[in-house]
Amino acid sequence: MNFTKMHGIGNDYIYVNCMEGIAFDPVQASIKLSDRRFGVGSDGIILICPSDTADFKMRMFNADGSEGKMCGNGIRCFAKYVYAKGLTQKTELKIDTLAGVRTANLTVENGEVTAVRVDMGAPILEPSRIPVKLDGESIIAREVSVGGGVWSITCVSMGNPHCVVFVDDVDALDLEKTGPAFENDPIFPDRVNTEFVQLIDESTVKMRVWERGSGETWACGTGACAVAVACIINGRVKSDAVNVRLRGGDLMIEWDRAQDTVYMTGPASFVFEGKTLGEF
Repeated sequence: MNFTKMHGIGNDYIYVNCMEGIAFDPVQASIKLSDRRFGVGSDGIILICPSDTADFKMRMFNADGSEGKMCGNGIRCFAKYVYAKGLTQKTELKIDTLAGVRTANLTVENGEVTAVRVDMGAPILEPSRIPVKLDGESIIAREVSVGGGVWSITCVSMGNPHCVVFVDDVDALDLEKTGPAFENDPIFPDRVNTEFVQLIDESTVKMRVWERGSGETWACGTGACAVAVACIINGRVKSDAVNVRLRGGDLMIEWDRAQDTVYMTGPASFVFEGKTLGEF
């Protein structure tokens, strides 16, 4: 099986061209290939597939084999892949995901994609749709007990569930302990991605993320979108455009509240090409 490894500010995935069909088990492939000691090493795999309703269909699988609905960094790399590999000449793409069709606009300079801006859709705040098992019309600055501590949480779905927690110092967190406690807490029936956020200034924040099924990753695009929304609705920033600093780099997130849609802009990079020796 031929593959391409790419990353969006350190959130790395293995891309496989499945335009002619899927001739392998993506669950087992993701588990084995994602292993950073015995495999290629990644946060999961992403498949490039045909679509009846859009230009392409994106399927993504986490490192534990679970299928995710959406990946913000992954979709930027997806858009760059299909353009760079000659699968399309369009610079505005409709990409079908389990979270719905997303529009990606490519910035191309001298034939190379230098940035991708993605319409990530409307943030979802209703608890039942995130989902989170708490009462109320939304979960904003709600105190809960998780992992033996009390935390103030704001929950947002960007096609997948996110729990945003504001802290004084993200680097001081024991994320290997706290992350799994949030991911597997009973109030999150589908598990949850958890973003811990530190304010830098009135338009800049720093975050670390624990992703369900993958652990701590260097970046999470949908998580950065959820963080920007949480910052705005909690009055933590003074702009609807938020610069989110992740371990792998920065993303610019804009919430157009008039249109109720979130835009994410950031880079995407190729790492290397390869071919597996075994079957999955």
